[in-house]
Amino acid sequence: MTLAVLATGLVTGLVTGCAADQGGSDAATGTSAKGSAKVAKRGGSVGAAGSACELPVAFDVAEFWKAEAVDGGDTSAAGPAELGDAFLHQGPVTLVCEIDAKPAGKIGFLRVWTGAPGKADARTVLKQFVAAEPAASGAVYRELEAGDVTGVEVAYTTTSKLLDESKQEHAFAVTTSKGSVVLHLGGMDTGEHEAMLPAYELAKSTLHLDAA
Repeated sequence: MTLAVLATGLVTGLVTGCAADQGGSDAATGTSAKGSAKVAKRGGSVGAAGSACELPVAFDVAEFWKAEAVDGGDTSAAGPAELGDAFLHQGPVTLVCEIDAKPAGKIGFLRVWTGAPGKADARTVLKQFVAAEPAASGAVYRELEAGDVTGVEVAYTTTSKLLDESKQEHAFAVTTSKGSVVLHLGGMDTGEHEAMLPAYELAKSTLHLDAA
């Protein structure tokens, strides 16, 4: 992973939702609500053995998007050590896969993070993931079925000090016998994020446990 990719990732926008999380109560998340979401055309899949990213789960990738594995234990290739560590680890999970939207004409990534097996449920993992983002606010959580796996989704906003603007973000988490998995959508700004939501919905709707 290059420093340029890291810089792009630090500037990219992420996911939606402005209503505050009140004691972990569930709430609808607009375009992610079941039955109203647009789903991108399938271009391939990741997660299974032999795919670009081998994961505890597998899911479909939008047409033209390109997946690449990330070595979460190697910060030497990511530029300054402190930058690499901060980028590769968030809360209880580590970045292991990036699915780049640029070949599809958009600016952003669908990123996959994994954690070690443990007793924490999906909501706890996701809350710790969001809490580790210092610029996050207004998180709203809801239970969801991601493919054949039950999980938790969050919609929230982040505010960039560099750009002095807020951006929408989405992520969802599931737990497996091989550990927790968080899928998080990025984008340069809210407009790019919304344009990429169909790819996020495709991944969410096709997610299943990897049989390997």
